[in-house]
Amino acid sequence: MNLSVGIIGLPNVGKSTLFNALLKKQQAFVANYPFATIEPNVGIVPVPDERLNKLAEITKIEAKMSELPPIKPATVNFVDIAGLVKGASEGAGLGNKFLSHIREVSIIAHVVRAFEDPNIIREGSVGPKEDYEAIETELILADLQTIEAAQSRVKRFARETEKSAIEKLFKGLNEGKPAREIILTPEEQEFAKTFFLLSGKLELIVLNVEEKDYNEKSIEAITQKYKEMLKQVQHDNEENIVVICAKIESDLSELSEAEQKEYLQGLGLKTSGLERLIQKAYQTLGLISFLTAGEKEVRAWTIEKGIKAVDAAGVIHTDFTKNFIKAEVVACEDFIGLGGWKKSRELGKACLEGRDYIMQDGDVVEFKIGS
Repeated sequence: MNLSVGIIGLPNVGKSTLFNALLKKQQAFVANYPFATIEPNVGIVPVPDERLNKLAEITKIEAKMSELPPIKPATVNFVDIAGLVKGASEGAGLGNKFLSHIREVSIIAHVVRAFEDPNIIREGSVGPKEDYEAIETELILADLQTIEAAQSRVKRFARETEKSAIEKLFKGLNEGKPAREIILTPEEQEFAKTFFLLSGKLELIVLNVEEKDYNEKSIEAITQKYKEMLKQVQHDNEENIVVICAKIESDLSELSEAEQKEYLQGLGLKTSGLERLIQKAYQTLGLISFLTAGEKEVRAWTIEKGIKAVDAAGVIHTDFTKNFIKAEVVACEDFIGLGGWKKSRELGKACLEGRDYIMQDGDVVEFKIGS
């Protein structure tokens, strides 16, 4: 499953610095002036998952391999979208081009600068709340143009649900509501998806703080502060705040894994901003991972929460759906604790499940497929 996170925000809020840190190399052009990024930079970032290393060790021993099997983590596509400015919906700052890039991502990571730095140009930036509102307004205005264009073709829509969806969207957007907050029936929601509305995207708010505030105690206080501040403008997304320090994340990207852990421990943090951002993206989109472990590879597969075993098999290969017989499933904790398939089977922890079994996060699976 392709998970893509679009990094947006006003110019010079730390988007490209964060992007470079996530990719662990300088793939985006970082410069201290507006529109340094013209085309969206796309990078595939592995999802940190310590379970895979443990599964690889167990597989090596159980299969009597001389080396660890290849490890293939799940991945996230991060898209660094150039800075938007006020008037983007009308083309300001190449806004129309930039807005079109947002339509293609699964979820938005809206970066807001939550610190002062006289050496960084504030291009249209005032403060976190105002900056958030400025971008949100541009997305709503762009969507309003889309719906207004649809209104001119409303006679072509034969179904009443299509007409009512357009009416509700037009009214809500005119009131300044993002599309994701406009209440629609399930049928209307399906029709609304055909417009790829920008303000209909789920979002994370990424607060870019300065180095002195990047510790466990400060992150908790800052999160609470901005939940209250942004409550007026982003309503149902109060839990989707991620606090990062792009500068520290950039420093971390230059260190070894062991050095990163030591650095984070010194800050009182258990995980990096990358891990917290991905975890929030998974949580917000309702995603989980199942695992496969064999001599060929140890791999994490991204699926939607609530998916059935037969459909999860199809994520590996489409033919698996058609030829599905059973899924042998072990919870990851049991698989690791018992040292693999052999003991898991002997102690009854490996269960044969049918096509309607609901997959759980961390399930270690071996699919039984017919010819």
